[in-house]
Amino acid sequence: MTVDDTGSGTAGDGRGEPRPADPGEDPLALRLEQLILGAERRYTPFQAARSAGVSMELASRFWRAMGFADIGQAKALTEADVLALRRLAGLVEAGLLSEAMAVQVARSTGQTTARLAEWQIDSFLEGLTEPPEPGMTRTEVTYPLIELLLPELEEFLVYVWRRQLAAATGRVVQAADDEEMVDRRLAVAFADLVGFTRLTRRMEEEELGELVEAFETTAADLVAARGGRLIKTLGDEVLYAADDAGTAAEIALRLIETLANDETMPELRVGMAFGTVTTRMGDVFGTTVNLASRLTSIAPRDAVLVDSAFAQELIRTGDAPASEAQAAEEAAAAEKEGTEPPAYRFALQPMWQRPVRGLGVVEPWLLNRRGGES
Repeated sequence: MTVDDTGSGTAGDGRGEPRPADPGEDPLALRLEQLILGAERRYTPFQAARSAGVSMELASRFWRAMGFADIGQAKALTEADVLALRRLAGLVEAGLLSEAMAVQVARSTGQTTARLAEWQIDSFLEGLTEPPEPGMTRTEVTYPLIELLLPELEEFLVYVWRRQLAAATGRVVQAADDEEMVDRRLAVAFADLVGFTRLTRRMEEEELGELVEAFETTAADLVAARGGRLIKTLGDEVLYAADDAGTAAEIALRLIETLANDETMPELRVGMAFGTVTTRMGDVFGTTVNLASRLTSIAPRDAVLVDSAFAQELIRTGDAPASEAQAAEEAAAAEKEGTEPPAYRFALQPMWQRPVRGLGVVEPWLLNRRGGES
């Protein structure tokens, strides 16, 4: 819904009459827009910016950041658009956000909610608006359905957002220092379906969509249940992070075990690295992330490769022995003394060092469970 930056030919008091429907516009689409937005079209972009007390240039930056398409100077904006501009500008004027940060807030919110809205329409509302009786059209069903769902979905969205905000804030304030709030030490993992490109050529689109949805759902559930954070899904690949290496390792092995028990699923490979990670707009960046991605590409089927820093972190926390020889010595000493040996969860097997594009020579380790535990 963004604009050109001129505002030419649009002078006025900023409070014009509601915009009449253009002859080519669907009347139902206009009714649905008004229902969802809760207001009628009253403003051109220039009028909205002026009513909000915001320059046209800044308004354009906000709207583009939110992902709205250019509309020139059509009268298509509402009181809600004016209020949103006023709020963002107010945060900048009060010194709570810099202008760059306000634009970033608009962009991150727009990108996240755009994906959510697309999913809800494609996967949710599309199925629910199938005509319940012969002779009824989808058009006749859509408006009352959205009228019923809208307040409930809105309340649920706010609830989930507050929950996620509380969790994210808790993680940040527990950081050791201010620098760690931005650049943190995390375990990062990519899980990738093997041979997905070949599958796309063999499977029907609907079957492929169901497979991807099942994979993403399984991964999201396991990551959340075990205390990790799903960063993003890429169809045949998921990226997740965890505060400690042991949590990330458990998730990786659970993913492989779960998918191995599903005959419809391809094999999986996982690459993980531990180190400093930069977080921006819910995503993660840096050498640690790149290394995890490279390890995924060279991991064997149904196996997990980790970097040396990840392996050392598991050893440091007592989740894995430095070597099987050390574990055997500890077990023998414990048996001799009548005590319990250390209870290691994971086993690490060093692999051949190899050059990795853009990262030099790395030393991957193969991660497994110890003693067939699950």
